[in-house]
Amino acid sequence: MYYYKFKVYYDEVEDFVRDVEILANDNFESFHKLLYDCIGLKGNEFAAFSICDPKWNKQKEITLMDTSDEEMVEEPEYEEEDSYSTKTHLPSFVMRDAVLKDFISDPHQHIMYEYDFMNPMIFYIELQKVLKTDEDPLLFPRCTYKSQELPVQLKAVNLPDPDDLDLDLEDDDDEDDLYGDGLNEEDFSDLNEFSDFS
Repeated sequence: MYYYKFKVYYDEVEDFVRDVEILANDNFESFHKLLYDCIGLKGNEFAAFSICDPKWNKQKEITLMDTSDEEMVEEPEYEEEDSYSTKTHLPSFVMRDAVLKDFISDPHQHIMYEYDFMNPMIFYIELQKVLKTDEDPLLFPRCTYKSQELPVQLKAVNLPDPDDLDLDLEDDDDEDDLYGDGLNEEDFSDLNEFSDFS
């Protein structure tokens, strides 16, 4: 049984490093879960891996879910020089169906991990070693080294579920507590509806 040892970098935080190990026959969905757990991401945003050449040029894309639009009747046309085109010619795969060993072709394979496309974070992953092990497969995947953390605003935040909040507003006093002291008729007693607005 073989496993991969990867080093993960994040350029936005100085000296940010994670060393992770994962079995060669595991899939990219498992790799994705390992990364957001050991990095400290929320884990609920869209993410994708890109298999890259040694110069970090993307060659293949592996997404969390199938992004191909099978219902599209006609593919939109783009001009070759259209800089705003979102068209991609990269072969695309889905994480749960993509096994790592089928995508690792270089002894120092470069992989890009992009997380949260609305507020993009890009992590650079480089293969360090391919090793043989007789350890229990349940010990993988794992993080073996951590250096530095993400800024607090980027780390995982566990917000309360709105359904768990107990907001019983049947009592008027509760409503006043929620929205302030409220208003009553006396607040408008001195207001003449015509003269005060002229």
